[in-house]
Amino acid sequence: MKKFTKLALSAAAVTASLGAVGLAAMCPRLGFPGWESFAGHRFAHRGLHNLNEGRPENSLSAFRAAVERGFGAELDVHLMRDGALCVVHDSDLGRVTGKSAVVEDLTAAELPDFPLLGSGETIPLLEEVLEVFSGKTPLIIELKTREGNAKELVRAVMERMDKYDGPYCLESFDPNVLLWLRRDYPDVIRGQLSENFVRSAPANLSKTQCYAMTHLLANPLTRPDFIAYNHVDRDAPVLSGMRRLYNVHEVSWTVRDPERMRELEKEGCVVIFEGFVPE
Repeated sequence: MKKFTKLALSAAAVTASLGAVGLAAMCPRLGFPGWESFAGHRFAHRGLHNLNEGRPENSLSAFRAAVERGFGAELDVHLMRDGALCVVHDSDLGRVTGKSAVVEDLTAAELPDFPLLGSGETIPLLEEVLEVFSGKTPLIIELKTREGNAKELVRAVMERMDKYDGPYCLESFDPNVLLWLRRDYPDVIRGQLSENFVRSAPANLSKTQCYAMTHLLANPLTRPDFIAYNHVDRDAPVLSGMRRLYNVHEVSWTVRDPERMRELEKEGCVVIFEGFVPE
């Protein structure tokens, strides 16, 4: 029994050591300036949208409403066939326009053929959205990759952002985006998006990919400035460890309850909210 206990304690010590080494490798980029532009702000998910009031998600009207209320916004960017950048969540436009098409296969000139449901608005270009926010509230911009276009997407986005006057950060689920940002645009605040993919098990990811993304295994290569994690999964060991060891900057998405928002803010999270208007 004593021998067994010793072995168990030794195994526990090795496991703890490996865990510590693993968390050390997960260390984000610490102390990079600029986070104060985001801390204390609330970010409307895809703009302050409300379809019942004629403001679809990721629409210019939703973004204007966010600015008018003093909120920042989270938005999604895709690279189109002609090099244009449009702001819409899904590659397949069916859900938001009622007409199925892959947005990466379209050109900017074709966007008016796909009006957003519930309004007369069209899918905006990134430049149009930037005009709404310039010099006002901050932006969290998610880069949505498709078929290995991370490099081209990053460069196209940065061509626009280099001329932009206002605080912004870039984030993505795709670690390749963060790799290109780290290599070519180190002065840009970058964040890794994630959640418990082992639990949610999306059909487009393998079990290995789900595990790697849940546990942020690309962090040693990408060195993000912040982690944007699904707020329902905040007890994930890797995220809890990074909070404890590094006081990592954390963005919580997508919060649909005012009380939950306040709880997260008390814990130092930047909150992306949806479905209500914070007071």
